Amino acid sequence: MADIFCLHPKARAFGPDGQALPLGRIEPVIAPGPAALSSVFLTAPEMSFRVGGEGFPEGGIGWFETLTGGSTGTPRRILRRQSSWTASFAINAKLFNIAPGASVAAMGDLIHSLALYAGVEALHLGGYFHHLHRLSPKGILRALAERQITHLYATPAQLRLLAGQGASASIRHLIIGGGAMDAGLAHTLRTAFPSARITGFYGAAETSFITLSDATTPEGAAGKPYPGVTLHLRDPDPQGIGEIWVESPYLAAGYAGTQGSGRWEDGRVTAGEWGRLLPSGDLVILGRGSRRIRIADQSLFPEEVETFLLSQPGIRQAALLPQPDAARGQVPIAILQGQGQDQPLCQAIRDHFGPLAVPRRILWWAGDWPMLPSGKTDFAALAGALE
Repeated sequence: MADIFCLHPKARAFGPDGQALPLGRIEPVIAPGPAALSSVFLTAPEMSFRVGGEGFPEGGIGWFETLTGGSTGTPRRILRRQSSWTASFAINAKLFNIAPGASVAAMGDLIHSLALYAGVEALHLGGYFHHLHRLSPKGILRALAERQITHLYATPAQLRLLAGQGASASIRHLIIGGGAMDAGLAHTLRTAFPSARITGFYGAAETSFITLSDATTPEGAAGKPYPGVTLHLRDPDPQGIGEIWVESPYLAAGYAGTQGSGRWEDGRVTAGEWGRLLPSGDLVILGRGSRRIRIADQSLFPEEVETFLLSQPGIRQAALLPQPDAARGQVPIAILQGQGQDQPLCQAIRDHFGPLAVPRRILWWAGDWPMLPSGKTDFAALAGALE
C-alpha cells in the first residue's frame, strides 16, 4: 500500500447527478464541490494540497491539510501526512471488503473529512465513488438504489434525515462516524438497510479512527479500539473517567494555523474528549471538555443527554446547550425536533441522569435542523435561538 494517495486504474467518480467526474491532476487546490476529487489525485507524487485553501502546506512530499467539522466553533485546519490515511485504507479494505469495483457513497461536502476520506479511500482502492451531496433524502435513496451502492459513509445526523423515507437493499456496509448512534437510530437503520452490516466508528479530525462498534457493542459504548490504536485515559477520577489520549499510526501532525482543542504530547493526541473504559475493553464517550456544562461546581456532558433524548419516541434531533444562571453558574436548555411532551421527557432525564441534567426549559425547533457542511449539528446556530 502506497504512503501517498494514488489513483487506482479501476477507480471512477460520479457527482450527484450521476455524471462521471474527471480524475487526475487539475490543480493542487481543493475547493468545495464534487469536482474536488479531481485535484486529490495528483499526477506528480511530490505535490501536496490544502482542502478549501490556496497554496501548499508545509512538509512537502505527501502532506495535506483538511478541516475539522466545526461543530463547536470555527473549523480548524489540520496538517497530515497522506500516510496517516493510507494506513487505514489497508485496514478498511479488509474490514469492509472495499475492493476494485465497490460502489462507495458519501453525502457530505468534500471540504470536510468524512466525505473526503470516503472518496479518497474508495478511489485509492479502486472503487467507484458517488458524491451524493445536496440531494434530498428521497433523492439519496433513489441514487443508492439506481446506482447499486454497496458502501455508505454517513453521520448519524445525515441518517436521521433519511429515516422514514424508504429503504435500500443494495447497501452491504453502512459506516457511521461523526457522532453517537442511539439505539432508536440503530433499529431504524436495520429496517432501512436490511442487507447492511452496520459499523460505527468514533474518531476526530485530529486522530482519525479511534474505536469501532457493531451489533455486539454494549449500549452506550463507542466500541473497542480500531486496529493499531492504543487508548490512554489521563488522570482518571474514582469513577474511571479521564481525558482520552490516542496513540496510533493515524494521527494528524498538528494544526496549521489557528489552534483548536486538540493537544499533541509524546506521540499521543487528545481531541479534548472525556470517557471511561468498560471491563470489556469498550470505550464510553462522555463528551468534549469544551462542551461541558458547569452546574453548581459539577460537570454535565451534553452528549450523553442528547443521545438519551434521541432514543425517546418521537425525537428526531436533540441538542443540550448551556444558559447562564446567577445561582448555579449554568443550567441546561434542550432544543428538540420532533414530537413529545416536556414533562415526561424531563422526568425520563431525571430518572436516568438525576436532577443535574434536567433542562430548565425545552424549545421545540420547527424549521430545518441546522447542520454544518460536515453533516454535524450546528450548535452555534442553535445557540443563537437562545439569545
